[in-house]
Amino acid sequence: MSLLVVGLSHRSAPVSVLERASLTTDAQVKLLQDTVAAEPAAEAALLATCNRIELYADVDKFHAGVAELSTLLAQHSGVGLEELTPYLYVHYEDRAVHHLFSVACGLDSMVVGEGQILGQIKDSLARAQELNSAGRLLNDLFQQALRVGKRAHSETGIDRAGQSLVTFGLEQLAAGGDVQTWARGKKALVIGAGSMSSLAAATLARAGVAEVVVANRTFDRAERLAQILAEGDDTDVLARAVPMESVPFELTRADVAVSCTGATGLVMTAESVAAAVEGRTAAPSAVADGTSAPDGGPGRTAATGAERGDLPATGLGGEDGCPLDLPAVQGTAGFSVLGEAAVAGMAAADLEQHAAWVDNGTVGGAQRAARPGTAGPLDPMSDADAIAALAATVAAVGRIPERRRPEPADEPPRPEPVLFLLDLAMPRDIDAAAHRLGGVRLVDIESLAEASAGAPMAADVDQVRRIVSDEVAAFGAALRAAHITPTVVALRTMAADVVASEIARLDGRLPGLDDKHRAEITQTVRRVVDKLLHAPTVRVKQLAAEPGGAGYADALRTLFDLDPEAVAAVSRAEDSTEKDRGPA
Repeated sequence: MSLLVVGLSHRSAPVSVLERASLTTDAQVKLLQDTVAAEPAAEAALLATCNRIELYADVDKFHAGVAELSTLLAQHSGVGLEELTPYLYVHYEDRAVHHLFSVACGLDSMVVGEGQILGQIKDSLARAQELNSAGRLLNDLFQQALRVGKRAHSETGIDRAGQSLVTFGLEQLAAGGDVQTWARGKKALVIGAGSMSSLAAATLARAGVAEVVVANRTFDRAERLAQILAEGDDTDVLARAVPMESVPFELTRADVAVSCTGATGLVMTAESVAAAVEGRTAAPSAVADGTSAPDGGPGRTAATGAERGDLPATGLGGEDGCPLDLPAVQGTAGFSVLGEAAVAGMAAADLEQHAAWVDNGTVGGAQRAARPGTAGPLDPMSDADAIAALAATVAAVGRIPERRRPEPADEPPRPEPVLFLLDLAMPRDIDAAAHRLGGVRLVDIESLAEASAGAPMAADVDQVRRIVSDEVAAFGAALRAAHITPTVVALRTMAADVVASEIARLDGRLPGLDDKHRAEITQTVRRVVDKLLHAPTVRVKQLAAEPGGAGYADALRTLFDLDPEAVAAVSRAEDSTEKDRGPA
């Protein structure tokens, strides 16, 4: 028999597929029962979380096992097999062990190092034991995975990412100040009710916020988290739950918002953030680059050309005969077909044509009425002079200079933040354009990664990977050694039966033998048998623990003519003992 895992997770499937493939508690029970009832599988366990669904089984045939487990996952999830198959991954034998150990250490989590997965693995083992679907292999595997996960967290700093990402993010929002001082009295909005969002809500509550509002796609989970926060002994915070539809409104009254959902699209657009801070800053909510807020949202309008001291903006469509490719430059702020911006990077021949076009007044005469949004009439002659100067430069240096940067303008001071946003999701929940909104401070995974570039996280991950590799090798050796144990036990049982049979025969041939001598003879025979078997059985266990050592059990059975049923009986007895054990 061999270990096989078939599953899908946030790494292999989009959230929309994971959501559709999610299993209710009843469906999980039925899936386990149907798996062990299937021909290729002798035992099964299911690891089902919000980000993964993995079916583990001990199978006797690889291809048949993959086909059967994939079909069962499709049947019980309600997602068609053809649609589900592209998102499934398969791990076999040592690779399956390596995968589960990596999962237990948090290496495969959305947030590397998170520790909640250990509790989920423990629950999975308990469910399989309760249903008697876990035998010796899966009991040993899951219990060892729990030990490996605990070792990784105790011997390395891997949990610093999962447990302190929220705290680190809040420190960035507080601009290096004391988080508790910064958070005191604020109103917080937490979007999502998973492990990271729950951690964020609890951290904010302990930091001293006055209110925590929880929004989640599943309202029941939001209510449950809000209740836990409100009833907590270590906090005194007002907590309530709202549906996701209320997020835009709640954002208008929040001081800080934390989002960590599994959404594939944006939960907060720049428009909704701009609307949330409208009227809350001393100055209008301006986009930092000077453009207006999206979709006419709050913020100053784009400066006209005259205001910027640049060439006046020109509407496109009236420049008949202009050699420029107007559609290619359409929409450029402050663009003029007459000015220097129009000709930067042009070929020399095009430049000459454009200069002639301007010089000949084909734009409509020496003076032309100002277009809407400009400060006054255009002066094509000054533009023609600029273009002629550029043409002279081309002749001298052989290339057209790039457009000169405008003189730096004095930007109005950026208003102090009134809305602090922490985006812990990947992919992001909050539009990155919110970075440019005045009155908003946004910290996301990307900015956290930059801020923590010097952190020893990479070294911790490497150390955990070494632990996983060592533990996989040790588990594989123990598994291979355990595979031969029933054969060794059957061999020793057969030897004991032979000794007992020969002693009984001795009693028949020497009926006058007293008890003292009979006991001495029996002990001597047993010692001889034990010594003869000791070296071969110890050595065969060592050899069997090495890669490719599975054949030694077959060799023992053949050499000593062991009854296969006797070996199977030992295995069944050991499996029965394993099923009686409680979860680790």
